[in-house]
Amino acid sequence: MQVYLVGGAVRDELLGLPVQDRDWVVVGATPEALAAQGFRPVGRDFPVFLHPRTHEEYALARTERKAGRGYHGFAIDASPAVTLPEDLARRDFTINAMARDDAGHLIDPYDGQADLAARWLRHVSPAFSEDPLRVLRAARLLAQLAPQGFRLHPSTAGLIHQMVRRGELAELTAERVWQELRKALLSAQPRAFFDCLLELGALRALWPELAAAPRLPAGLAALEHVPGLPASPPLSAAEATLAARLGALALGAALGVEAAGRWLAGLRAPRRIAEPVELVLTMPPPTPACAREADCLQAQLERLDAFRRPERLPVLGAIWRACGTDPRLVGRLEQAGELARAISARDLDLPQLTGPAVGEALRRTRIDAIARGLADAGSAQANTTSNSTPSSSR
Repeated sequence: MQVYLVGGAVRDELLGLPVQDRDWVVVGATPEALAAQGFRPVGRDFPVFLHPRTHEEYALARTERKAGRGYHGFAIDASPAVTLPEDLARRDFTINAMARDDAGHLIDPYDGQADLAARWLRHVSPAFSEDPLRVLRAARLLAQLAPQGFRLHPSTAGLIHQMVRRGELAELTAERVWQELRKALLSAQPRAFFDCLLELGALRALWPELAAAPRLPAGLAALEHVPGLPASPPLSAAEATLAARLGALALGAALGVEAAGRWLAGLRAPRRIAEPVELVLTMPPPTPACAREADCLQAQLERLDAFRRPERLPVLGAIWRACGTDPRLVGRLEQAGELARAISARDLDLPQLTGPAVGEALRRTRIDAIARGLADAGSAQANTTSNSTPSSSR
């Protein structure tokens, strides 16, 4: 039995990037042999096991042959006779078809190292076209590796064009598409994912509503300006970032409420991520201050339901900024939200009030807190500006 480090871990190590996940291939073993060493089997489709201590994935070397339609339409051979080059041959791209043995030697039967140096994303073999998910994986890897200057090799682009023309993307399940989209949206340059699909003709096949959006270039540009967001409970950092980037794409592209609803339903995006996207399409962005700014800001916060759903404001704020709303206006609304949320009904010393009167008193107290807080912040900024201005000399 021989064990090899394979795939993305080897690729990222050679690129000098942090290695996130380590996958291993085991040659010359059986499921029974791994189980006897304490490895735990996972999944039903492939012979994959978890290491008893590190919990990293160890897969038996295998070959795959297309025998039917869809993701499950493959005949798999994971016998001990399968060699490492045979296992690597079934992988998607040459830069993912390298391995290291336990002595650290690189095994590179398909010239992945040369493609790394040339920054090419190239398919290993014509078998690439047997799995339409690889179209999304190509676009997603370009998004991940865009900072390193990777491009799709013309031969691979030609193969993907053929797959799209044959309608093979229709075989993909929504769950697998969402998994790749999620990774792409959280990558270094998510726009590269959509640019690649657009160039290959795959965007219309996957998401016709998005491809037909009247301002798609503006939506793609907005996507570039959404940073990674911190956690905003109950949203995790990843969920907040996903919602903001999807929302910036939809709002910037002028997707429209109905079209966005169809798009999100087809994506099967989790509800907590889809909801802010739908909300930002119907919620007007912050506007220049009216005569009574604190009242206007409180009204905006109430429309957002920002007191019961405080996670909404950071996500929508990031979307509005990315789509060109004056960041000072967004900042005023966010500041007002912080000031108003600091006031609760427990802070009111009005025991004689009941029912709706309590809510109105809370509203007025929050408006007063917003007005005072913004005034104090303005005074502090003015003092800072005054103190930093150099005095003139005679």
